[in-house]
Amino acid sequence: MNIKNKHSGPRPMHGGFEKANNTKGTWIKIIKYCRKYWTAMIAAILAAGVGTVLTLLGPDKISDLTKVIADGIITGIDMGMVAKIGFTLAAFYFLSWLLSVLQHLVMTNVTQNVSKNLRTDISKKINRLPMCYYNTTTTGDVLSRITNDVDMIAQSLNQSIGILVHSITLFIGSIVMMLITDVTMTIAAILSVMIGFALMGATMGRSQKYFSRQQKAFGDVNGQIEEIYSGQTIVRAYNAEDKAKEDFNKMNSYLRECSFKAQCIAGTMMPLMNFIGNFGYVVVCVVGAMLTMNGNIGFEVIVAFMMYIRYFTQPLSQMAQAAQSLQSAAAAGERIFEFLEAEEMEDETKKTTVLENVKGTVEFDHIRFGYEGSDKIVIKDFSAKIKPGQKIAIVGPTGAGKTTLVNLLMRFYEIQNGEIHIDGIPTSKLSRKNVHSQFCMVLQDTWVFEGSVRENLMYCSEGATEEKMIAACKAVGLDHFIHTLPKGYDTVLSDSTNLSQGQKQQLTIARAMIADKPMLILDEATSSVDTRTELQIQKAMDELMKNRTSFVIAHRLSTIKNADLILVINEGDIIESGTHEELLKKNGFYADLYNSQFKQVS
Repeated sequence: MNIKNKHSGPRPMHGGFEKANNTKGTWIKIIKYCRKYWTAMIAAILAAGVGTVLTLLGPDKISDLTKVIADGIITGIDMGMVAKIGFTLAAFYFLSWLLSVLQHLVMTNVTQNVSKNLRTDISKKINRLPMCYYNTTTTGDVLSRITNDVDMIAQSLNQSIGILVHSITLFIGSIVMMLITDVTMTIAAILSVMIGFALMGATMGRSQKYFSRQQKAFGDVNGQIEEIYSGQTIVRAYNAEDKAKEDFNKMNSYLRECSFKAQCIAGTMMPLMNFIGNFGYVVVCVVGAMLTMNGNIGFEVIVAFMMYIRYFTQPLSQMAQAAQSLQSAAAAGERIFEFLEAEEMEDETKKTTVLENVKGTVEFDHIRFGYEGSDKIVIKDFSAKIKPGQKIAIVGPTGAGKTTLVNLLMRFYEIQNGEIHIDGIPTSKLSRKNVHSQFCMVLQDTWVFEGSVRENLMYCSEGATEEKMIAACKAVGLDHFIHTLPKGYDTVLSDSTNLSQGQKQQLTIARAMIADKPMLILDEATSSVDTRTELQIQKAMDELMKNRTSFVIAHRLSTIKNADLILVINEGDIIESGTHEELLKKNGFYADLYNSQFKQVS
């Protein structure tokens, strides 16, 4: 084993993402994202447009019907013409309803597919993001993007686009029909609602920033709830309920404040549009009455205009409602695309070098590393060569860089200077998947998912036999406990089936034994089990580590006495190395660490 010390400058850190920061840009991205469904969306838009046009033809037919009835009061009403107009009107309204239903069905199908694709892309993105991303983002915030934000976009696409198309068509169509019917009354109607457009535009401009803050606050609240829920034991043990409640109340109050301002400002649009609509009725009635008295128009024109003014002002209220929904969707879309555009790990499809028949030689060559966003260098200049089959123990005080070293070996993080070799091949030339396939890994933090015991044990171990699974469980002392469960190995682990922390750790160790990879990484693998179980697991692990290169991180130094080599790390550098006996004889840093354990016990 060789140890060298040669300090070199750090490589510049990089990272981050380009943030979508404007409503227009976000909607362009959403529209591009939906390009797969453009044909269906255009069909839905056309259906909504044609249906609206048919609705607009209604008042004209009602005007004709009114004229036929009015003209026939003295001479006799032409019932044939009444029936003909009535059936035509009914057909128009039925077709309009049918097209509206079709538009709704198509848009529902499109939005659900878009939602599914967004959730799928976010799920895939999670696996392509570097580990440093999760150091600065809470779990709850990521969950909020995949639930609240995606649902917000789906609801907006499903409801607002149809409403918007219907409203715009109705608005433009009603103007055309009014102009055909009477120009003077049309000008009066348009002037009466011009103020509505100006106020709606000003309101949307002010409320958008609050919608963006609202979606961000949603993510923060979800993150806080997730942390407190998962750490409930610690919260109660330290009597921190009041502090947790205070923090939640602050975040919740900020969310309420943002939501209130967004909804309050945007909510003024609907009453405003209703007022403008009612004002339009008054204008039509007054102007229509004056024109009728002067003999310029007939009574049937006023009847038609009473409906047209409703069709003319109603879209303003609908557009205001749709605009409010679209603002929320834009804020949600900004957060989703911010996540989807976050910088990913390097694409490794061109890396063709593959490790096969690994012997287990590992060499660290002047490794230097610091976490992104931090000026502190965790690993300053680390060099070491590990022979095949050796059991390497890595010890040192908290924060010395032990776990970081293992993370670099697994390529969870990219080193800034230096190189790591496995069997003489730099890991930078290998794909991460290929590197990961060479290691079994057991961490301090156990991970058990909701599924059967068998599924948890055989996780990604295709081809493993039942006998191998049972043998691993017996080796770690878990087999007897599993047989006490209602369905044995087929028992589903969930909230109702509680495992102790020690049992979870036994399960994860058994999982690693079943995986049976060429090399092992054990990070405080027995920290949560009792002494008797630890001895049993230690024997099983010793058997498993035979002829395998193994890296063991341990604070209880009594567990690594039989290591072939102990590396003592402090402040990112190897300060001592050797066997347990050799290091004790040196009476240096390791000896102090080892003896301090017994002093604490006494």
